Amino acid sequence: MSKLFWQSLLAMPAALGAAVAVSGSAIAAEAATPLVSDFDQDSVQLAQITSVSELTDVLPSDWAFQALQSLVENYGCIQGYPDRTFRGQRSLTRFEFAAGLNSCLDVIATLIAQSGINPEDLATIRRLQEEFQAELATLRGRVDALEAEVTTLRAQQFSTTTKLRGQADFHLITPFDGISGEANTSVANRARLNFDSSFTGDDRLRIRLQAGEGNAISPRVLGGLANARGSDYNVTVDDFYYRVPVGSRITLTASARGLQGDDWVTDTIVPFDGPSVAQYGEPAFYTSGGSSSNGAGAGISISLTDSIVFDAGYTAGGPGAFTPNVGIFAAANQSYIAQLSFLSDGFLDAGIVYMHNDRSINFQGGLPGGTDTYAGLLNLDFGGFFIAGHGAYQTFNGGNDFSWTAGLGLNDFGVEGSQLGIYGGQLPQVTGTTNNPLLIEGYYEVPFNEFLTITPAVIYGDTNLGGGTDETGFWGVLRATFRF
Repeated sequence: MSKLFWQSLLAMPAALGAAVAVSGSAIAAEAATPLVSDFDQDSVQLAQITSVSELTDVLPSDWAFQALQSLVENYGCIQGYPDRTFRGQRSLTRFEFAAGLNSCLDVIATLIAQSGINPEDLATIRRLQEEFQAELATLRGRVDALEAEVTTLRAQQFSTTTKLRGQADFHLITPFDGISGEANTSVANRARLNFDSSFTGDDRLRIRLQAGEGNAISPRVLGGLANARGSDYNVTVDDFYYRVPVGSRITLTASARGLQGDDWVTDTIVPFDGPSVAQYGEPAFYTSGGSSSNGAGAGISISLTDSIVFDAGYTAGGPGAFTPNVGIFAAANQSYIAQLSFLSDGFLDAGIVYMHNDRSINFQGGLPGGTDTYAGLLNLDFGGFFIAGHGAYQTFNGGNDFSWTAGLGLNDFGVEGSQLGIYGGQLPQVTGTTNNPLLIEGYYEVPFNEFLTITPAVIYGDTNLGGGTDETGFWGVLRATFRF
């Protein structure tokens, strides 16, 4: 049996293997790019090389170096780009595959011409064809089915630039000792649909539709539930903004609706913001010193280092921002925020915040004169166990106020991805009083799978309003969150 003939048989699969090694995602990448015009046309203008050392971007330390060296120096069927690069980290196009295959077929044709094929070799090839005929037919059927499915998906796809993401939250709230007006078991629900579009792969245009009904836990004083908003399931545009990176460390955001307070910052530091059921697991000063969320605004985020981030944002709230005879710089409710954060992968996360609002914002309305907020945030991570909290000092027309929360928790408690936590603290004052409400919550967030998370919680609150009404309440809440 001819040695040269068997070398020619070996050369072809080896070359194809090296071509596929250019990119493990080459086939998927090509399937996702239906237009030939999208390809780099110089990919077909390849140049034959005689030594792997001629490829300037291939190093002896590369994992495929020996395979490339063998294909170039033993078989001469690897080609490079005109600039003597191999570009082994990018996706493979049909043009490049055809060029590489043609080069190896030329080698095979030369080897066959030199040595010929004897009858024994032909008989062996025929036996191999017969032996694997069923497998080849099955493989051909699978490829045909995949091509048909890809064609169907392309014809029926929602958008080439937009992804639809949804979240639905269901709450069952039972008061054990309810504040006046909250004495019975109730439900509260919220549904969100996020349309996230990207035009470059790094930017994001988000339009969020939201509807809901119900709330509890004294929303006007204690903040209510974090994931319950809306009235009679009326659909509103809750978020409408565009975010785009400029270079590797700066991100710009332009908002038509929905961004204010902590929406402009990279992180609120405290780990119970998100898993908690009550709204003021999020530090309350972001809302009490923030602007109306139906305003327009702009923000910037700058990564000064890999760990230090500076965020700033401006919101013009109220209808004046959308009225030509008023405008965004004369709107009745304007605010801005600046936050400097230290975000590590280790023990310490911290942040300092300054906020200003042209009105004294709180849970029961606003007063002229403006609110200035100075706050600090801290999280100490001991490896699964954390201690965190914040403090905020606010000045406004006729007074000042100090609010705070502190808490601790365990990550991955019992179930991977879960969080068991308890936090509490003094909330900002309510209009007409000099007293601060008190809120304490214990919660246990448990992910059942990638789609469903269940969070039971127990919440205690004291409105501290006075006036002879029942000021304290005790609630049990069960929240189910579906993400899809």
